[in-house]
Amino acid sequence: MTPILHQLSPDELPTLRRDPVDADTLAETTSIVEDVRLRGEVALREHTVRLGDREPDQPFIYDRDALNDAVSRVDVDVLELLERTADRIRRFAEAQRSAFSSMSCEVPGGRAGHDLVPVERAGCYAPGGRYPLPSTILMTAVTARVAGVSEVLIASPRPLPVMLAAARIAGADAFVAVGGAQAIAAMAHGAGPVPVCDVVVGPGNRFVTAAKQIVSGVVRIDMLAGPSEVVIVADETADPVFVAADLLAQAEHDVDARVVLVTTSRPFLVDVERELGAQLAVLPNRDVVLASLRGSYAVISDTAEGMADICNRIAPEHVQVVTRCSKAMAARLRHYGSLFIGSRSPVVLGDYGIGPNHVLPTDGTARSFGGLSILTFLRLRTWLEMSDPGDMAPIVEDAVRLARMEGLEGHARSAILRMSELRSRAIEAERAHGQD
Repeated sequence: MTPILHQLSPDELPTLRRDPVDADTLAETTSIVEDVRLRGEVALREHTVRLGDREPDQPFIYDRDALNDAVSRVDVDVLELLERTADRIRRFAEAQRSAFSSMSCEVPGGRAGHDLVPVERAGCYAPGGRYPLPSTILMTAVTARVAGVSEVLIASPRPLPVMLAAARIAGADAFVAVGGAQAIAAMAHGAGPVPVCDVVVGPGNRFVTAAKQIVSGVVRIDMLAGPSEVVIVADETADPVFVAADLLAQAEHDVDARVVLVTTSRPFLVDVERELGAQLAVLPNRDVVLASLRGSYAVISDTAEGMADICNRIAPEHVQVVTRCSKAMAARLRHYGSLFIGSRSPVVLGDYGIGPNHVLPTDGTARSFGGLSILTFLRLRTWLEMSDPGDMAPIVEDAVRLARMEGLEGHARSAILRMSELRSRAIEAERAHGQD
């Protein structure tokens, strides 16, 4: 049997760290983003029609009334499914929110602290190409609402009624029926009825990713996410039927998706290969899956420690652990977007809203970034209030010395004024004490 997955040794391990955007895509996207920035709604409409997202006479903004109307055109059982999923995402996000709080502490002469406050307006992108993803609308918009964002926009091309209904259930204020770079540009810079957003989030194709990279100096973004990826760490105790199904599930995301099996057992790998072939034969979208598998591979390690090292070197978007002691293996892993522990915890449950977010870092960037969460929509603002003149003097003196050390005399004089105030207050206090 010809192996479906390329079989590599640990020394042959490639990296998942790929450039998120190639030069040609970046150049083409820059032209679109600049056009929308400069010409606003006119450019947005032109690119939307040119790329086939809308007809010239079609509106591209759905307000709340239009979203409500979409809800009435979706089957009740589908609405209930979306509601249940949104509720699970909401509960997890609320638990996350409760874990983060404002704080204050004493400093010499007063108090300092920080507040955690939401941005005012969020733009959430959801793919609408090969696989329209209402689940992504729920993941992004529900999380933004729980964070306290005042206004939430959804952008996605050629929306089906279920996408519009998901936006309404998630609490979105409007739906922009535009995709690609022009959608990201509109939410970052504003374009007619599309207002400027403070943060732009959500996965998309290479043009969406390129546009997010371009506007990241203007607005906050979540991350530059590429094609989906998963590493399954499994030994001979795992069920090859389950493991094969979980690999195929992630491979079907995109022809550029990458799946990796890391194991200590060659016989187990043979069993997984046999299952991959059997399950592929009856998979409707096997052409996409096969294209993805051509860039995927399996790695044999001699030890459990070696399996953990391989996974940590890859730093994947998803890692699924199915070993004799899955919790112990999971504890050895350091770099990943989201972790799934045990055979009853497939990545698909994370994809479809059991709670943790499915918008995650890819291409090895899990070493530096976390997935979309409540924190994506919150800002940390620090504050200082000095109120005790007696304790301020050493701090003010240090500020003067540091300012002059750095050649910033204006800073020093600003601090010296406070020293003068402190001396005056000290003299007044002595006089008052003497009168007593």
